[in-house]
Order: sequence, then structure tokens, then C-alpha cells
Amino acid sequence: MLAYDLDKMLYTVPADQHSPEEIGRILKAHPEVKFVSLVGIDVGGLDTDEKIPVEEFIKDTAKFLKNGVQTDGSSVVLPKIAKLNNAKVDIIPDTTVNWFVDHNFNYPDPDTGLPVGTLRIPSTLVHNDSARVGSRVILRDAIYNFKKDLMQLLRDNPYVFQYIDADSADDIDEIVITAATELEFWVKTPDDDADREQLSTAQMLKEQYWKRTTGPVRTALEEVMLVLQKYGFEMEMGHKEVGGVKAKLGNSGNYDHVMEQLEIDWKYSSAVQAADNENQIKYVIRDIFRTYGLEVTFMAKPMEGVAGSGEHTHMGVAARLKDGSMINLFSPSDAAKQFMSPIGFGAMMGLLKNYDVINPFVSSTNDSLNRLKPGYEAPVCTVTSLGHNAEMPSRNRTVLLGLVREIGNPMATRFELRSPNPKSNTYLVIAASYMAMLDGIKEALENGKSPEELEKSVSKEYGEEDFYLEKDRMYRSERDVFEEYTEEERDKYFGRAPRTVWENLQAFDKYPEKLEIFKRDDVMTDIALQSYRAAILEQWATELHNRIVPETMDLLRACCKAHDDIDCVDYDRHYWEKIQRLRNQLGRDTLDELCLLTQIVRALDSGDYEAASQLQILMQEKVAELTKLYIIYKKNLF
Repeated sequence: MLAYDLDKMLYTVPADQHSPEEIGRILKAHPEVKFVSLVGIDVGGLDTDEKIPVEEFIKDTAKFLKNGVQTDGSSVVLPKIAKLNNAKVDIIPDTTVNWFVDHNFNYPDPDTGLPVGTLRIPSTLVHNDSARVGSRVILRDAIYNFKKDLMQLLRDNPYVFQYIDADSADDIDEIVITAATELEFWVKTPDDDADREQLSTAQMLKEQYWKRTTGPVRTALEEVMLVLQKYGFEMEMGHKEVGGVKAKLGNSGNYDHVMEQLEIDWKYSSAVQAADNENQIKYVIRDIFRTYGLEVTFMAKPMEGVAGSGEHTHMGVAARLKDGSMINLFSPSDAAKQFMSPIGFGAMMGLLKNYDVINPFVSSTNDSLNRLKPGYEAPVCTVTSLGHNAEMPSRNRTVLLGLVREIGNPMATRFELRSPNPKSNTYLVIAASYMAMLDGIKEALENGKSPEELEKSVSKEYGEEDFYLEKDRMYRSERDVFEEYTEEERDKYFGRAPRTVWENLQAFDKYPEKLEIFKRDDVMTDIALQSYRAAILEQWATELHNRIVPETMDLLRACCKAHDDIDCVDYDRHYWEKIQRLRNQLGRDTLDELCLLTQIVRALDSGDYEAASQLQILMQEKVAELTKLYIIYKKNLF
């Protein structure tokens, strides 16, 4: 157990306690909190962290709250916005959300015996004193726009109230947006290499799924849950996920060779608060597991051939009525006959139709697309499932967009977007999703569609015309999309999934009309979209050039000849010849022909990203083939 009195520690400064006087009182009552940090989120999803001595912050709190602190464009990812000759960026505190204390569990305050803390204040990035930029601002504006426009749509289309549990728009006091994420992550002992075959076998046998944790993993997970509960996150559960192998008890009496996948879940919150909560939760997880000598990775696909880590994102829309009661705007009045209200169906259709341009915000890294390949519950097709009938909720885990329903609990109705991963920019994922939902709701309501008509639209066949959805697409399947469709059928019916970051970003050019939904009321301006695209493109190209190519070269060198020519059989020679051909194709230049790795580097250096993308796909295919052959080769050697 952490050697601290958890009940004496400060965890949050709630949104209703942000006056300078109240802040000063709270910080003076907790002298272990030594620093204040203003946390801005740039378009790349990276957060700022600067240490302001708490005495300086208390001395002039009102000024800090109004003016924040200043940085420049080199400190944050805002390409095309914060340029070298126009780089001033201010970080302004957001007083409408909860603030969190980040504890340094390795550094006890000598006076209080509690861990030294930093008050982290979620903040807004401001460029040129007026242009508010970055991921938090985009999400804030998206939610404001969604609420405002949905209220107007309800007023203009009163027919919809025959399908929801309210009489008119006059009954509604406020539209309420709810969001939550499920966080999966891998835990390992430092420097331990994964036995991928053993992990894959354990995964297929489901030997780890929801099993009892043991040793330091159990202790760390339980402490994480207890500490996060102190923050007020209302933890729902923590458990083992599908990936992992049983830890070994070493000669020292300690567990080593830890390689386990875990998941933790907590209750929903408002959209911006949900994204802020997730940011803080990741820091707490990483810090506590490190105190037990364990590494945590939030990568989407840390090991090829083994289950990746998802971060299923749940999104709903409710309304608080003037009598104080709450209703779910996705739920129909008659849940036994209808899956959703016209609002719910419209939101679903907006997500599905516009997912091509949502996807670049969801899957923006090489790692994320390594996870999204046909295989173990990885959602690769833009398709949803409703259930075989309204009385039987569906949990089809092969679809991109799940409809979560509970008969008898209308407030539970929500969407589960299954494609995000722990490193997705949750601010932008939620912002893009709600703007897409608004587009679909607008079309459904303005066309006066009933739930039955909208269910028919979502269930349309390939080639069938629809008032909103695209003719040459299918959007609903109650089947296993991995097992019951061929790859060709999936590509035809649901659209071909992008294979590289470059291919994903091309949706911005290919579907300009869909991109317009994000520009509604300047939620995402042209310059903001250009900035995001430039940031992700540079990140992809740099990682491919400086990390993936060198790491692939290291793999080629590691796949070395392991047999003795005198003491071997024809089987060994046969496989080694295949391996050597692949090694040469991938990593060895000749006077007449450049290897794949060199071709990738030169394509990137010349800015030929289309060629680099195609070469990356070819490289991945050959690396997968090489890895498989080398395993077969090594197994035959004594």
C-alpha cells in the first residue's frame, strides 16, 4: 500500500470553488501542494505542464486566472497557426471544470508526510489574444453548437415529441451531453520481451480474460481504483482484459515476467470534463504502477499478433426538463417496438455517413492503424448493429458503432464508438462525433422521419437509394462482419478501411462536403483543420522515417542465420533462403536496385507521401511474412 494517508490528501478543486479567495484557502490548507500547472491541449492532443510555485500563484491568483501564462508556438503543436514570426500563445485557466492535483508518490513533503502535489488546471490556448485554439476549445465549441442547434431543431420540428418522453421544447430546460471512455492498457516488467506465441495462445484460450489478478499487478490495480475513487471519478470496475500471460514467481520471492492487459471503467460526465478526467486518470495509473516497478503502455498495438488496446468511447444525449427530471433523447417512448427515437436514429446515421472524416481524428498514428486490422474484435468496417428486434438489445462486438440499450432503463441508451484507442485525442474524437451526429439529426428531423422510416434507412441494402445515406454503402449488419463476409465484400459494402495515416488523411480531400459539418459556426475553422492535418502528417512521416525504418532494420539484423551448414537439413536451408531473400528485399541496396527501406526514406525526403504510404504497406506485408518464416525456421533447430 502507498505509505500515505489518502484521506488527508487533496485531489480536486471543484468547479464551484474557483474564486481567488477559495483557491487560496484550499491551497494554504494543503501545504504539500507545492506547484500549479496550467494544462493546455494542442491539436496533437499533447498537454502543457509548467511548474509555478504555489506561493506565486496565491500572491496574484486573479491575474493568473485572467491572463494565464505565456508560451510560444515551439512549445505546442499548432502548425500553420503559431508561426515563427507570430508565435505568441497564452494558456488561460478554464474555471468551468474540475481541477486535479497530480501527486508525486516518490517525493514526500518533509513537513506533512504527504506526496508533493501539483495543481493541474485544464486551460485554453489563445493565439494572438483572440483566436482560441487547440483541442479543448474545439470540443467546448462543438458541444455549445450541438446544444444550441438541437434545441432549435426541436422547436422547429415538434412532431418528434410523439416519440420521446416530453410534450414540447418548452418543457426542456437544458440539453445534457454525456460521455465516457473505457481505458485498456498493457502492464509489463521493464526489459522483459514478450513471447508473442505464448501471448497469442493465452489470448485464444481466454486464459486471462476477467481472471483474478495477483502479485504487484493486483496491488497496483487496487490502489489505482482506490486513489481514483478519492478523485471522485466514481469507478465502476477494473479487470483483466483478454491479453496476457500468467506472471512468474522468481527466486527472490517477487513476481517477474509480468505481461498483462487490464481495463478500468468509470462513470460518464459532461463531454469536456470526461476528456479532462481521462487525461488525469492516465497519469495516476502510470505513476502508481511505476511505484511497483511496472511499466504501463497506452499504445494501441504494442505487440503484433496480440490483442491491442481499445478505448471504447460512449456518447449520449439527454434533456433536463423544467420539472427537474431527466429524459434520454435517444430513447423512444415505446422501447418494446422501436430501437430509438428519430433523434437517436439521426445521430447514428450522422456518425455512420460522416465517419470517413471522423476517422482521421480517431486513428491518427501508425500504432492506431496497426490495431485496426481484421482480427480480434478490431472494428475495421463502418457498420452498426441494432439487434434482431427492439426487445433484444444487440452486443455485436464486430461492428464500429454499437448501440447500447437496457430494456427497462431508458437512460442507458447510448452509442459505443469502438475504434478509438488510449492515445486517440478524446477531445477531437468527441467533438467530431457530435458535429456528425448533429448533421444526421438535422436531416432526419427536417425530413419529418419516423423511427420506422429511419430504421429502414439504416438497414438499407447496397445500391438502394436513401434520403441521406449513400447509395453504394450498407450501414447495418447483425452478422459477424469478420467471419461472414469476405474481405472483398467488406470493402464493397462498408467501404475500404485506410491502411496508413496518409490514406486516412486523404478523406479530408476526398470528402470536402463531409468536412463542412465540422465548420458549422466555426467550430473547426479552415486553419484549424489545416493545422491538425499538418501536425498529424508530420508526426506520421517523422515516425516512419526516424523510428519505424530503423527498428525494421534492427529486426532484419536480428533474424540472422542460426544453423550450421554441416549440421543441418534441407528444411533449414530452404527456409533460410526464403528469409534471406526477404531480408535483402527489405534492407539491402544493390547498385541496380534500392531496398524497400531506402525507397521509403527517399520518398519521405522528397515529399512523395503517396509513394511512401504504398511502400509502407508493402513493408508491413513483408515484415509479417519474414517474422512468420523466422519462427518456423528457428523451431526446427536443435
